[in-house]
Amino acid sequence: MSNSQYETYETTYAPAYDPSYDDSYDAWQDHSYESYDYRAPDPGPEPAPASGPEPEPECVQIPAPGRAGARRSGRGRKSSRGAAAPERHEAMRRLVPQALVVAFLAGGTSAFVANDKAVQLIVDGKPRTLHTFADDVGELLADEGVDVGAHDIVAPTSGTALASGDEIAVRYGRPVHLTLDGERRRVWTTARTVDGALQQLGVRAEGAHLSASRSSRIGRDGLALDVRTERTVTIMADGRERTIRTNAATVQEAVAESGVTLRGQDTTSVAPESFPRDGQTVTVMRVTGTKEVREEQIPFDVEKTDDPSLFRGTEVVAQAGQQGLRRVTYTVRTVNGVKQKPRRVGTEVVREPQKRVVKVGTKPMPMSVAGADDLNWGSLAHCESGGRPGAVDPSGTYGGLYQFDTRTWQALGGSGSPQNAPAAEQTFRAKKLYVQRGASPWPHCGSRL
Repeated sequence: MSNSQYETYETTYAPAYDPSYDDSYDAWQDHSYESYDYRAPDPGPEPAPASGPEPEPECVQIPAPGRAGARRSGRGRKSSRGAAAPERHEAMRRLVPQALVVAFLAGGTSAFVANDKAVQLIVDGKPRTLHTFADDVGELLADEGVDVGAHDIVAPTSGTALASGDEIAVRYGRPVHLTLDGERRRVWTTARTVDGALQQLGVRAEGAHLSASRSSRIGRDGLALDVRTERTVTIMADGRERTIRTNAATVQEAVAESGVTLRGQDTTSVAPESFPRDGQTVTVMRVTGTKEVREEQIPFDVEKTDDPSLFRGTEVVAQAGQQGLRRVTYTVRTVNGVKQKPRRVGTEVVREPQKRVVKVGTKPMPMSVAGADDLNWGSLAHCESGGRPGAVDPSGTYGGLYQFDTRTWQALGGSGSPQNAPAAEQTFRAKKLYVQRGASPWPHCGSRL
């Protein structure tokens, strides 16, 4: 006997003999079945009991019932009652071992059938009925070559024990590249249609714009899906408020759906191409604009150069500077009736500026003038200007410590205005003037010298 509990046993039975068959029928001769009778050979008269173990029964071959056997059986039935009884006893003895073999085979078959389970396996909606000896769901899937991954669903779980009549469902995960209200993300679903995926992902589809129809199939490779749900947006324009439900892709589309038209330079409080959010308020700005051209001065640069012929502290303008000129274009916008700050949009230079060139003296200033060094120049300066080198009289004619007029100052070798010269140079020029004219240039204060 095999050691496997799953081994299949096949039994073959010889057809039973029926004495009513016509002897002319040769069907029995077509069978070569043989049956074995597990009994001892006929010992004849029963001997006296003997000591020792009883001998093992021998296997005696009984010929298969052919025509001759059938006739012999028939003759046996025609014999007297006393003769037929031993034959019936012998037939019963032959049938008992055969019954035992059949019972043994029937028991093995029952164990075989008990381990065979009829289950229904549904893979992605496709059902099939299977007979399996697997102990649990995971073993069944492995036997059937059904691979499952992290995004797939198996119900019941892989470790669940199997019983006949169970139903096992496998649903494969599918990637969906979802753009929901402008936000992109990658999600997984076991639904096989767009409608099922939306329900599984909890996306409101009523009134939404879908890039694929709800009935579209989602293959194992997944698909890209753009969903714009219906949102509430308020449009403020021309003093009126309009609240709409929309699945528009841009603010500009939402404004158009509200019945508001943008013209010319009109715009919105948020970028027209931005995505309109639920509950958002968008203000339409009516814009009118004009251009203004203004002329503006361009300041000149000042360049200073050293001049060793001039006393230190003296500056002489060699070239007067000239300002340049430019035309500047501005746009002036009025938004919803309110004038905005002008915005410069263009510049054109009409005249380039010319720099001012100034010579700066580097020659040491002489402090001594013969015949005038011993005079009280400080007292004269205090009387004339209060001792201030930059002083100028109310008429603007006289300036400096000693109140020179410009013509006298320049005749003494000075440059520019006396009040702009250093104090030492002013004193030096005053000494030279005294040598030339005495104290007469200072009629009121000359006596202080």
